[in-house]
Amino acid sequence: MTVRSVILGLLGAAFVCSYTYFNDWIMRQTMFVGNFMPISVYGLLVLFLAVAYPLWRKLTKRGGLQRKELAVILVLTLVSCAIPGANLLRLFSPALIMPHRYERTEPGWKQQEVMKLVPEGMLADISQDESTVLDGYTRGLKEASDTLKFSEVPWKAWRGPLLFWVPIILSLWIALVALAVVVHRQWSDHEHLPYPIVTFTKSLLPEEDGRPSPVFGNNLFWLGLAAVLGIHLYNYLNLWFPNVLFGKIPLGVDFSSLATLSDTFLKGGGEQLLQKFTLYFTVIAVAYFLPKEVSLSLGIGPFIWIFIAGIFATYGVGVGGWQGTWPFGLQMDAMMIMGAYFGMLAVLLYTGRQYYTAVFRRAFGFKASEPVEGAAVWGARFFMLAMGFFTVYAALLMGLDWPIALLFGLGCVAVYLVMGRLLAETGLFFIVVTGTPATLLWAVFGARALGPGTLFLMFMLCLILFYDTREALMPYVVNGLKLADDCKVKVGRTAFFAVIALMVGLGVGIPATLYFQYERGVDVSLWKVEQAKRPFNETISIMQRLDAQGQLEEAGQATGLARFKEMAPHRNGLIAFVTAAGLVIVFSGLRLRFTRWPLHPVMFLVWSTYAGDSFAQSFLAGWFIKMGITRFGGAGIYQKCKPLMFGLIAGEMLGGMLPMIVSFIYFVATGGTIPKPFSIMPG
Repeated sequence: MTVRSVILGLLGAAFVCSYTYFNDWIMRQTMFVGNFMPISVYGLLVLFLAVAYPLWRKLTKRGGLQRKELAVILVLTLVSCAIPGANLLRLFSPALIMPHRYERTEPGWKQQEVMKLVPEGMLADISQDESTVLDGYTRGLKEASDTLKFSEVPWKAWRGPLLFWVPIILSLWIALVALAVVVHRQWSDHEHLPYPIVTFTKSLLPEEDGRPSPVFGNNLFWLGLAAVLGIHLYNYLNLWFPNVLFGKIPLGVDFSSLATLSDTFLKGGGEQLLQKFTLYFTVIAVAYFLPKEVSLSLGIGPFIWIFIAGIFATYGVGVGGWQGTWPFGLQMDAMMIMGAYFGMLAVLLYTGRQYYTAVFRRAFGFKASEPVEGAAVWGARFFMLAMGFFTVYAALLMGLDWPIALLFGLGCVAVYLVMGRLLAETGLFFIVVTGTPATLLWAVFGARALGPGTLFLMFMLCLILFYDTREALMPYVVNGLKLADDCKVKVGRTAFFAVIALMVGLGVGIPATLYFQYERGVDVSLWKVEQAKRPFNETISIMQRLDAQGQLEEAGQATGLARFKEMAPHRNGLIAFVTAAGLVIVFSGLRLRFTRWPLHPVMFLVWSTYAGDSFAQSFLAGWFIKMGITRFGGAGIYQKCKPLMFGLIAGEMLGGMLPMIVSFIYFVATGGTIPKPFSIMPG
């Protein structure tokens, strides 16, 4: 690990965190991050290694950046991708300032006095200059064509909430990075997970002696790249010149009319699923590298869920909510997804029980029955310290009871850990979790035992730390540590600098995002802005329900461990949770017992989610292609076609990256004219 690789990696993190808002919300292009295989990072990587790196190698005597250095740069840049988008900054500032606006416009808020539940310092301070801080946020502070000065942003109003939130955010992230170090050796060396995204990444990196990767000399790679890139660039040109070209090349077909062939499928929402029939070349290629049962399960899972939902609907039972609304409400599909995640967690802990026991025994200073690397031991120690800080901080500053704070934090960690496992085992780089840790605790304890205040605080924590999980930190770290390890970079040192990259990303990303928002204003009708209502509206609904039951005054009176005596679990919610967990455990056992078992339990983690619906058809296409090649061509042809699949991924990454570059040039050249939006991945 060289100094220049660390510096370039931190610069990459700063760039991603400062530019993402401009790309996503001003120029409205393909999401700069968007998932765990960000087009921005991988597109630039392909462009650099295919074009710039060979030239650099010829011009420099030492051959330019080495394989290890490129791995470090990539890891530090990728972990920062958890900051500027869905995982944090997309919702961060609206969540901390828009409640002041909604207090004036939402009649129920004043009636229920819900703003009294907000701890001091949680929200932006508008008391000194409401016009600048609040109204300036929504309408913008820039006058005409003038440029807003950096000092004109009301930074003082944001000092309090930043001091309030940044420590708890960093404590959770440090816990996740440390836990990724703990599980790395078990997943990588003991269980030999495939890490499909890392496999693709390594195929592009130069050899250890500096020579470009052999994949760039393979004709099949360039064939796949050229075909996919040509399709996306043609569609981009058609966006600008629709009257000149012959129309857009369709990448999907609307099969919604077929849903009418089955009443059950139609009742379950099959028409909406078949409308999303879009092929993504990257997903097809990833499916090609997976075991056939994994890609088949990811492909058919959403269809099975539609039939299950249709059967319930036939008998008048919906799979939606019993209480509350998305994302916090007690809903059947949310509780089943949560159950599936915790079922998978149980499987992971069981299969790695000997290794994890040894790691934590060593972390407490006891002897272990098997050797454990020092990085994993220190990872376990930092994980416990970070979770301890998270619990104490949430209890002292936010007012959560320490058992609830601890359970909430562990719930976040559990789900994020399983997400990391999903990416490592399946390459599913777009994961959206239905349900939240707050939902699960609500189902276990009941609204009366928790009380409106505790529920509100958990909802706010979810809004900041656990909401739209498509860009969560843990999967980036899991993949990053594997890439670093395979490129002979020390895992512990990589994790340390990953935390530094997160700090740099926060230090750059928060000011950059706030500057753009105050310069241009924020459209209050945007989805990301309106989510600031959700914790408050859900809490008001709970208060009204408790009041109607005559339980509002006594709700939440018990504190500490005494709260467990007041538990009133939601029966149907826990049945759904246990059912899904049981399915995952049973399917995991069958898969281990029977080598020809055709389905993988990962199906239950995605089958009712937006991400599962979006990629199902592409996984089926990849499964079908692999089946055909292995059956009629054999193992030799399968191996020879791998570069073609690498080319499909590289072509799609470039197909999203090049329009971003063109759009930026257009924006600058035209004096700020917004280019036409272009997207190739799910929004």
